[in-house]
Amino acid sequence: MDEMTRVETEDGELIERIYTKNREVVPSSTIPDHVKDAFISIEDQRFYGHSGVDFKAIGRALYRDIIAMKKVEGGSTITQQLAKNLFLSNDKTWMRKTKEVMAAYYLERNYSKEEILSLYLNRIYFGEGAYGIQSASKHYFNRPVSELTIAQGALLAGLPKAPNSYSPIDHPEESMQRRNLVLSQMQEYGAISIEVMKRMQGSTLAVEQGEDEESNWSNSYVDLVIDEAAEKYHMSRDELKRGGYTIVVKMDPSIQQVAAEKMREGEFIPGSNGPVEGAFTLMDNETGALVAVVGGRDFKHGDLNRVQVKKQPASVIKPLAVYGPALMQGGFQPYSVLSDRKQTFSGNYEPSNYDGQYDHQVSLYQALVDSKNVPAVSLLDQIGIDYAKDYLDKLGLPTNDDGLAIALGGLSEGYSPLQITEAYSSFAREGKVVESYTISKILDRNGEVIHEHQPREEQVFDAETAWYMTEMLQTTVEEGTASQGDYQKALAGKTGTQQGVGGNKHVWFAGYTPDYTGALWMGYDQAGEEYSVQGSSAYPSRLMKDILTSIDQIQPLTASFDKPEGVEILPNPIRLPDLNQVTGTLDLAGLATLRGTLQWTPTDDERVVYRIYREEQGEDVNVGEVTGEGSYKVSAFGIFDETYYYVVPYDPLTQLEGEPSNRVSLNWNF
Repeated sequence: MDEMTRVETEDGELIERIYTKNREVVPSSTIPDHVKDAFISIEDQRFYGHSGVDFKAIGRALYRDIIAMKKVEGGSTITQQLAKNLFLSNDKTWMRKTKEVMAAYYLERNYSKEEILSLYLNRIYFGEGAYGIQSASKHYFNRPVSELTIAQGALLAGLPKAPNSYSPIDHPEESMQRRNLVLSQMQEYGAISIEVMKRMQGSTLAVEQGEDEESNWSNSYVDLVIDEAAEKYHMSRDELKRGGYTIVVKMDPSIQQVAAEKMREGEFIPGSNGPVEGAFTLMDNETGALVAVVGGRDFKHGDLNRVQVKKQPASVIKPLAVYGPALMQGGFQPYSVLSDRKQTFSGNYEPSNYDGQYDHQVSLYQALVDSKNVPAVSLLDQIGIDYAKDYLDKLGLPTNDDGLAIALGGLSEGYSPLQITEAYSSFAREGKVVESYTISKILDRNGEVIHEHQPREEQVFDAETAWYMTEMLQTTVEEGTASQGDYQKALAGKTGTQQGVGGNKHVWFAGYTPDYTGALWMGYDQAGEEYSVQGSSAYPSRLMKDILTSIDQIQPLTASFDKPEGVEILPNPIRLPDLNQVTGTLDLAGLATLRGTLQWTPTDDERVVYRIYREEQGEDVNVGEVTGEGSYKVSAFGIFDETYYYVVPYDPLTQLEGEPSNRVSLNWNF
């Protein structure tokens, strides 16, 4: 028999049912005797005495058919009804009746009475889409068949003759009359006493339907489950609809509902041509299990599941295609200095920084935090495109493109949010990338496990590289391009903005906490000048942080990342100050000599080195330096000398100097 497939969590919580016919087969042992008696009483009181056909009932029906000169009464036994339901059509012809009798005899020879009754109760239609006694019990009374009362069992026994006419929902009076008739037949059959019959006939219908689940919060996830079952386990949607499987999934319903609600109601980037769409994924870092998937802002079954749609990744690709591989090469570290000047690369490729600002030189760390384009392209040019593509292959991000535009996500095809999520998880998992999945296991209708997820992971980056990327991407979230929005616990991530004509094509945020890795995409399904988003990647950054904050309120998330053993802490970047208020004072050092003191306000970062220069013809002289202090004493010089000094901040991490301060004149004014 066709039986619905259940999609449920590992705790047994039902998420959705997949079916053509809403049927849940139950064993005979779970069906109470009074429910069985109700059906036998109204349909076939000689069920246990005949061999599949009740000739007395057939004779009575035949007599009535002759009197009416047409087929008006069936006289079929439960076995015959089952035979017709299993093998035959509903045509009221003598040939069909003959086949029905033959099939009934076959069933009686090969199955016990209990098996036939169980097949019958699990097979028949009860109206309103409910097939089988279990589905009918849950539909009309919101309880399993094992908990049905005598009156409720009698009501269900009265439905199969005319499910629409006797519906307790649409026709309560007719339903009550039919139920009371069944109760009378039960008393006549000897299943209940007269007292019980009268008491039950005086009771209400006691219909209690479950809440109408019109919400589509789980639809994206279940559609992905169906796709995964087909791709990994070669189980078609049609097979799932009729196979009676139990699919155990890794969804966290509370997180899924939060994500679906926020994607539907949260702040989205404005667009040029109607509402902008979006996609969201969240994956458990330890296992690769997808705990939440939202394929659209108001996703319904069969819609385009955008978590699987490939889009150009923009700057989200930089950590994966450029910075991570560069750190693995050995010649680069977070404070390596990169070129940041307007330039043309091979193939006449001339990238620009998004803000049009250039620092001439910048650390790898700062280039990532500020999402500078030219340093990323320059670095890819140095490490080699083929070298970078090898890492993309290992991360599950293959590409046929071979230009430097890879550094900025300018790809011919692009990647899906699911692919980006898997790739970013490598930084959260000490360099190991893991395959994402929704299905933990699949059980057949007998409860036997027929498929089970087998985890697959690959070491792509070493633990040091993964940790350095985590530290840099945390800074990106705190004070870089992903700083928009508020989330109080550990989060590392990167934004991406794909530019277009008249606006941006789409925007990204991809990142991870110690617990989960996720991606959030916003944009249009269509391409073209008339479809553009009017805003920056601040929108997905804010929404991602909003979702994480809500999740944290439901189940507290980890507050900080754990550094891998044997890996050194990456020092925070040094921000060199602008020194424009350096002053100088003089003291007598002797009869004809002076000593000067330069003073300035130092930054709070005590690691900054301040180099003091004296102006000289030809080349200025570095006369000394101090670390973390705001003053320097100049050596004695002649009372009639006029000397100029200035201070330059110096970053010991990058070994780069900042901008010189104002010039200070130290001379004796008579």
